[in-house]
Amino acid sequence: MPAVVIIGAQWGDEGKGKATDLLSSRIDYVVKFNGGNNAGHTVVIGDQKYALHLLPSGILSPGVTPVIGNGVVVDIEVLFDELDALIARGIDVSRLRVSANAHVITHYHRTLDKVTERFLGKRQIGTTGRGIGPTYADKINRVGIRIQDIFDEGILRQKVEAALDQKNHLLVKIYNRRAIEVDEVVESLLSYAERLRPMVADTALEIHQALEADKIVLFEAGQATMLDVDHGTYPFVTSSSATAGGASTGSGIGPGRIERVIGIVKAYTTRVGAGPFPTELFDASGEFLRANGFEFGTTTGRPRRCGWYDAPIARYTARINGVTDFVLTKLDVLTGLDKIPVCVAYDVDGVRHDEVPVSQSDFHHATPIYEDFPGWTEDITGARTFDDLPANAQAYVLAVEKMSGARISAIGVGPGRDAIVVRHDLLG
Repeated sequence: MPAVVIIGAQWGDEGKGKATDLLSSRIDYVVKFNGGNNAGHTVVIGDQKYALHLLPSGILSPGVTPVIGNGVVVDIEVLFDELDALIARGIDVSRLRVSANAHVITHYHRTLDKVTERFLGKRQIGTTGRGIGPTYADKINRVGIRIQDIFDEGILRQKVEAALDQKNHLLVKIYNRRAIEVDEVVESLLSYAERLRPMVADTALEIHQALEADKIVLFEAGQATMLDVDHGTYPFVTSSSATAGGASTGSGIGPGRIERVIGIVKAYTTRVGAGPFPTELFDASGEFLRANGFEFGTTTGRPRRCGWYDAPIARYTARINGVTDFVLTKLDVLTGLDKIPVCVAYDVDGVRHDEVPVSQSDFHHATPIYEDFPGWTEDITGARTFDDLPANAQAYVLAVEKMSGARISAIGVGPGRDAIVVRHDLLG
């Protein structure tokens, strides 16, 4: 059976958890392959809302095996806090698998993340301060701590000592902070070993065996393409590969296994943190989107920057990821607008750009060129077929689809798990 990848096709917070939930009754594994607890999924089931940060959203689906892949960085304290919160609400978490090769976020990673960001002043990137970047930096510099190291105290101590040899110089001499004790870190990590051990596995092998046994495996990206470390708005990006290609490296499966790539886009655009955002709104329209869409970060609570739909961004992410299907979320948020602008191209110093400029400077100075579409006032939250939507809503979806580089196969029309219009089978 195929491997299916779900990716964010904007700057994150598009509603990837909703798409995963839509497919949950048909899939066997959900694999998170990048990022850490610096992003979040909000999943609504009935009258219950679940905010997940580190855990794959598939953990809420009975019978699905949730996997934290090797490309994820794991704050074990956060992992256990999330698990305990779900257990307290009656959710079975016993199927969770964690890659032995995933890297661990430690106390010193969180400390360095926060002090480094403050040190940047006006050049701040907008990091969540949860230690994600420093952990990935240690991974690339080959001084990282992996999940498997927690089960060998000798190796763990050696690695922590090597890491703190350098980091304590930075903390004390550059940032005027106290040095972090090796024993403090080692003892903290060792305290998790007993509970963690049953969850840890060779997840790459397990995923391979699942695919060989004709199981359906869904790979779930954290963040989104425009935050990808290679293909996003660098340097205002995350520290991992949030594209479909990252599903291979972050889980240990070959790219030939991937048959479908589902891109999630909002019916408008949002962004958290610093960096260019051509369609950003600073007027009443932006406040309308923020209030109606409840646009505040699942992880940080920060107000999201809001703007109109950006078709060149959708085309770019469709191309980078090989998107086969889009899921358009939060169409209901646009209800009540007289007109709905869509960015169809950019003006950069008098020159029209129909695609995302390769130059960061050009993209930073890009002015959106809009095409306006008529809005609607009818309540669409009860729509379950495309024909249930008002004519203007249908026209908006079809116009956006034509501009975006792949078919729109499902449309979110409300916060509930069943508030979705399906136009095409996402798995076929």
